[in-house]
Amino acid sequence: MVTVAVDACGADLGPSEVAAGAVQAAASGVGVLLFGPAAEIGPMPAGVEVIDAPVSIAKAADPAFAVRSTPEASIVQAARAVADGRAQALVSGGSTGSALAAGLFNLKRDRGIYRPALALPVPIPGAKPVVLLDVGANVTCRPEHIVQFAHMGSAFVQAVMGIQSPRVALLSNGEEPAKGTPELIEVHERLAGEAGTGLNFIGNIEGTQVTDNVADVVVMDGFTGNITLKLIEGVSGRTMRAIRDAALGSARGKLGGWLLAPSIRRLREEIDPERPGGAYMLGLRQVGVVAHGRFTRRGFARAIEVAAHAVDEDVIGRTRAALEAAGALRSPSAGAAVQGPSEPAATVFGS
Repeated sequence: MVTVAVDACGADLGPSEVAAGAVQAAASGVGVLLFGPAAEIGPMPAGVEVIDAPVSIAKAADPAFAVRSTPEASIVQAARAVADGRAQALVSGGSTGSALAAGLFNLKRDRGIYRPALALPVPIPGAKPVVLLDVGANVTCRPEHIVQFAHMGSAFVQAVMGIQSPRVALLSNGEEPAKGTPELIEVHERLAGEAGTGLNFIGNIEGTQVTDNVADVVVMDGFTGNITLKLIEGVSGRTMRAIRDAALGSARGKLGGWLLAPSIRRLREEIDPERPGGAYMLGLRQVGVVAHGRFTRRGFARAIEVAAHAVDEDVIGRTRAALEAAGALRSPSAGAAVQGPSEPAATVFGS
């Protein structure tokens, strides 16, 4: 049985909601080490062990410094439990910056990886999710970083979603190879050449195509990725509210809404942001998942379950094997030029 270490501090609905999600995940056969305020969480059933860790650094301005200086913090203790072998995966519902910092300092960056990336499967109505990365771990990226993201995302989709030859695209401002910044043009050249060995690289796509089921993996720098993700979430949420308002705005609308209610419920379920369980921290030596802070217990249960599934499917090993086969791993001589454990300071978003 896979055991997942869960940071219960920092979630919008409080530690008790994370704990309720942990109970649901444990009922499905996942072991849980829950780090949070024991007095607030209360007694838990078999399968969930509570470790009293009331200190939170979810709102720390400098996540890397907070992780180094606050070893008693819930996220630090949870990450250490994975590093020590008491658990096989980490889940956090607090600050993304703190989770990344704790992951880098404890789970460690995998050998040959330039920078970890956050990969999020975004639900698409009527189609399989599209995986976006990086969605916020790195504000700026060099071409070789994004090339690695492409291989990491492809291997992840093969392992987790079962797509044998996932379509990989580069997000740019035009489909032509020469469109984009100089860095993006170089990334395209590399992925279309030897650096794309083993990939089903389909070239550039524009923002309007991200949700059109033309690609299974879309790569970009973390700044662009975070904006893209938040825009998708915002438009999706606003559209559902507009449908609800239209259905309640008149007697005719109410009748139409009643007739469409089953279809609307299915659509809402299809685009539910809790379904993917959160963003995966790819590029670390062990599995890490960052759930959104505003998730309900269902979302946290899903985050714990997908983390356990990633362990079962050996996402870490399969990702590394794909990178090695493609020659996309960093050479040892390049290590000195790569930013070290202070990388979490580049985090774009914190929840």
